[in-house]
Amino acid sequence: MTLVVVPVRYPLSEHSRATLEEGARIAAERDAELTVLHVDLYQTDERVTRADLKQACEAVIGRRERVRYTVRRGFLVEETILDEVATESADAVVIGRKQVSRWRRLIRRLTDDPDIEKYLSEQLDTEVITVDAPA
Repeated sequence: MTLVVVPVRYPLSEHSRATLEEGARIAAERDAELTVLHVDLYQTDERVTRADLKQACEAVIGRRERVRYTVRRGFLVEETILDEVATESADAVVIGRKQVSRWRRLIRRLTDDPDIEKYLSEQLDTEVITVDAPA
């Protein structure tokens, strides 16, 4: 079964809504499972529940089958997302264009080549789909 991972912020920002909508569209188009991921940072005291995340996301994309809502704790958002993508053997990850520069910095720490798509494709066999900010 194909798996699409969509990391989002909570509460959902305008960019997260656009990314979520595109991720849901891609999952439906590919007849894939969808994992919506939010990362709670250890260094903040905010705790988002899975129920909170699910309710907010369903207000945007509606109730759907084969959607998993996940809240993970981590120190760095991008590393936690990479860990989720690798652990779940995701086929695709959908990120907002705003996240690309943060991912580049992370990838630069791991390799000399800041090409996110190339790195994830080679290391994790995962397609990276970027979503432009809403107009």
